[in-house]
Amino acid sequence: MITVDWETYVQLLALVQNSIIAAAVLGILGGLIGVFVMQRDMAFAVHGISELSFAGAAAALLLGLNVVAGSLVGSLAAAALIGLLGARARDRNSIIGVLMPFGLGLGILFLALYPGRSGNKFGLLTGQIISVDIPQLGLLITISVLVLLVLIVVWRPLTFDSLDPEVAHARGVPGRPLSFIFMVLLGLAVAVSVQVIGALLVLALLVTPAAAALRVSSSPVLVPVLSMVFGFVSAVGGILLAIGGSLPISPYITTISFAIYVVCRIVGSRRLSATSRHLSAPSRRTLEAT
Repeated sequence: MITVDWETYVQLLALVQNSIIAAAVLGILGGLIGVFVMQRDMAFAVHGISELSFAGAAAALLLGLNVVAGSLVGSLAAAALIGLLGARARDRNSIIGVLMPFGLGLGILFLALYPGRSGNKFGLLTGQIISVDIPQLGLLITISVLVLLVLIVVWRPLTFDSLDPEVAHARGVPGRPLSFIFMVLLGLAVAVSVQVIGALLVLALLVTPAAAALRVSSSPVLVPVLSMVFGFVSAVGGILLAIGGSLPISPYITTISFAIYVVCRIVGSRRLSATSRHLSAPSRRTLEAT
């Protein structure tokens, strides 16, 4: 039987309070921006940007520069390239498919040349959430608040352009500038997330919570709220579980996030089945197709 030393647990909680705050902020930010990632079908772009962010951070580590700055440069470069060259989905996927292995290869090369501790190398891939210091936390909160404020300003036109780009364009919504702004915001969100949960696990906070929320609701208000809650629970819950054991934090975050998605998928499927039983055959086929 597993026993928990609660006195030690409370002492550890005090030591990782920066990490808990960072996880809470990232969970909320990832959940919110993830809604647009799903609506614009850009989950693949998140993975591509995280690889360039990883390459930028690895280059900064090798050169003795600020790793956060390197990660930001890599993310913004990838986001700008995808935003400028990938206006159409087919072009966007091609650009991402080219950038992703290039960024991963560069990152591995820089880490192979880095003569320092192996823990620093591994942390860029799987995150270093347990070692978030005050300067890192301040930068993370600043960037997150900036992203959230810009998202609030462009929320309505960005939602319109994400759900129905052709009608939005006909109504005069500037789709291309909005797309570029969103890619920059996504690049910033990925950069701060990579610093905490790593390039390999960034999808767990920027895609999975929103995907889960969209399985149980289509409400324009409820989906962002649920997505933020799911992201918060995954990130903070992962830390709270991990400090009571001996395993790394990242598996806890990804497992909780995945479990939430599975539950939402089951709930969504049952609701769909219950609804379709009361519809006519043509209406049922239309509902199942959506």
